[in-house]
Amino acid sequence: MGRKIKILKIEDNLPSQFVQPFSVFYEENSKKKRWDCIKTHDSVACILYHSEKKELVLVKQFRPSVYMHDQKTDGFTYEICAGLLDKEKSDEQTMQEEILEECGYDVPLSRIERLFHFYMGVGFAGAKQTLFFAEIDESMKKEKGGGINDEFIEVFHLPISQAKEFMYDSSKPKTAGTMFAIIWLFDKYKF
Repeated sequence: MGRKIKILKIEDNLPSQFVQPFSVFYEENSKKKRWDCIKTHDSVACILYHSEKKELVLVKQFRPSVYMHDQKTDGFTYEICAGLLDKEKSDEQTMQEEILEECGYDVPLSRIERLFHFYMGVGFAGAKQTLFFAEIDESMKKEKGGGINDEFIEVFHLPISQAKEFMYDSSKPKTAGTMFAIIWLFDKYKF
């Protein structure tokens, strides 16, 4: 995409609508303990399989936390389409909205299949993510995608024939959810 990233400053513990740090003091087997946590929103994510093109539709975006943790990377990650549950909408409605905003496909709610949920960042956040699946085609393509407002999201098309190689390629930073989505898709479709 050719975007240039420049870190301007880093500040600790600013008020945020997305995360709030806190500590839990508890007792386990008569031993007092402290655990530092972050309260955050639950989220939704969707495996998008383009059946006509035989490809996964992913997004690529800059993640400051990845960049700050490992500056050997450029901070860009490959991910399945996802979004926070921070509005008064159902999980399915939020997922539908995120697919359109990030990837440009207007998928009917009836075609967004709820799979299951799991927990992410269990060592510090414990947020729940609900995973969905949608099979898409070009008739659903309504917008360019790329996010809204000041989001800079690149839509990334991954041919299914390259998906396993991509999954194991450590030079392309990706989330565990993205890797799991590829495994799930291969299990469902038996490519």
